[in-house]
Amino acid sequence: MKIWVDADACPKVIKEILFRAAQRRQIDLILVANAPLAVPRSSRIRSIVVPQGIDVADQAITDWAERGDLVITADIPLAAAVVEKGVQALNPRGELYTADNVRQHLSMRNFMADLRGAGVETSGPSAFHQRDRQAFANQLDRLLARIPPAASA
Repeated sequence: MKIWVDADACPKVIKEILFRAAQRRQIDLILVANAPLAVPRSSRIRSIVVPQGIDVADQAITDWAERGDLVITADIPLAAAVVEKGVQALNPRGELYTADNVRQHLSMRNFMADLRGAGVETSGPSAFHQRDRQAFANQLDRLLARIPPAASA
């Protein structure tokens, strides 16, 4: 199993949780971004810089992630693409995207984009809170607990 992170917009506190989890469970953690990122020195943690451009990092993650991997992203189209491949996707607020719910999220996202395109003022996502950090950490722990230690090495 590998954990792939859509790192350009991932909150720092979530990256720190992931750094600790990767080290503790000896799981490969790959952060994909359009710019260099500082990551801890570890044989298990690395970052990949992809070219600038719309959805370049998303496409790279979609191409590289495999069944059994986990993708961390708030990007719903990316989550939909990887879930379709049999890859798990978790957003930084702790919500697990599944085949059952990701299409609903995608439809709502597209509906809100259409409203904004029509000039309707909509609110963006709420501020990131401690409860979001805790929900993410709890969900990540549940997902990693299902993996036998030998499978993560």
